[in-house]
Amino acid sequence: AVAASRALRLVGVAGYEGEVPQADPERVRAWLRRLVALAVDFDKAGRFAGLDEIVVSAGGSAWFDAVADVFAEVPELSAPVLKLLRSGAYVSHDDGHYQRLTPFNRVPGEGGLEPAFRLWTQVVSRPSAEQAFTNAGKRDAAYDLDLPVARVVRRDGVERPATGIEVTGLSDQHAWLRTSSEADLEVGDWVGLGLSHPCTSFDKWLLIPVAEADGTVVDYIRTFF
Repeated sequence: AVAASRALRLVGVAGYEGEVPQADPERVRAWLRRLVALAVDFDKAGRFAGLDEIVVSAGGSAWFDAVADVFAEVPELSAPVLKLLRSGAYVSHDDGHYQRLTPFNRVPGEGGLEPAFRLWTQVVSRPSAEQAFTNAGKRDAAYDLDLPVARVVRRDGVERPATGIEVTGLSDQHAWLRTSSEADLEVGDWVGLGLSHPCTSFDKWLLIPVAEADGTVVDYIRTFF
């Protein structure tokens, strides 16, 4: 169909291995080798004739180690091959989905990634010893895969771990917190939330403050998601 079109040119093959059913290293690598084989077959059939570069692209943020391994096996084709990884979640990492799926869990000797997002939200209601509400909700926090996770509490400029605090739900503009007897939480306290799934965090925040460890904002990042 591309060859028959005057408006299109086939420049390579691309795929996304992140949704391979029952994904494990063997199944993902097998799928990736099929992708590479497709590029090889197209090249043999002359589909890339006249190109200065052939694109072979894959690689979400859960299996980029497998992609790197398989792309290292790409044979020589009729033009140089651009091996393109599209792993975007590494930019911020997260406190949920990719924390569980990151390849660094499989290769711990390589180091790891740390979550860069922290959503600061303030306690606005403390109706009981078991419940509190803060002023950030679905408009502010990614929630499509996991709820936010309470990481730290800040009071009078002093931070401490958010012990005994759990986010149980989100309303439009409020987070519902369940608190145990260990939780020392008052109206006015700030709760730093870790977020899951960077994609829907970037989607919500068009202008992201960059802060130092002490909370000083030093820059802003404009997103185009």
